[in-house]
Amino acid sequence: MTGPPGILAAAWTIARKDLTVELRTRAAFLSAAVFTVLAAAIFLYTWDPTAVAALDLAPGVLWVIFTFAGLLGLNRSFAAELADRAIDGLLIAPIRREAVFLGKAFANLIFVLGVQLVAIPTVVLFYNLPLGWGAIAAIAGIAVAASIGLVAVGTLFSAMTVNTRLAELLLPVLALPFFLPIVTAGAQATVLVIDGRPLTGALDWMRVLVAFDLVFVLACAVAYPFTIET
Repeated sequence: MTGPPGILAAAWTIARKDLTVELRTRAAFLSAAVFTVLAAAIFLYTWDPTAVAALDLAPGVLWVIFTFAGLLGLNRSFAAELADRAIDGLLIAPIRREAVFLGKAFANLIFVLGVQLVAIPTVVLFYNLPLGWGAIAAIAGIAVAASIGLVAVGTLFSAMTVNTRLAELLLPVLALPFFLPIVTAGAQATVLVIDGRPLTGALDWMRVLVAFDLVFVLACAVAYPFTIET
């Protein structure tokens, strides 16, 4: 007789379920992708190139898009479980609550990384950034490191706000203050890469991002069981 699945196996099962549902509908990803392109275009057509250089504007545009496009996906993370009270099935399943958090967070991470695959080329193309493959790879690495922290915080607050009447409003209000240090570090590292400065400065900011990731992932995983109703 086999026992209940381990925390990693259960987390992967939950993540695979969420990703399968998203692949079938693609509603959230397509919405985030369209938002990404539209946001980049709006910034482009309201930008005065004689006042601000493209190299100075692009990092800010990129991280604004990352932040708000990611929120679109994070908001639907637990909202999808409300239909037919599917969340009750997760709560009574013989798995640890941390596994639910990790599974949701991993699925959200894949979602956010997918948005970044759209956002980075869009911003590079729209703003005609003179970046080589090495710089693009560095920006992608920065985005991945930042996404881990953003997803950990966003997944926790998504669970906290899902049963509220104004979840779409409360999630950004609660999560954005915690996003600030991650976005700041990511944007500063991106500026250094786009400006073509030595990567040692960007690596310092990357260390800050990794530190935030470790703290936020651990803290959010520990806090999650206390935020969900039994």
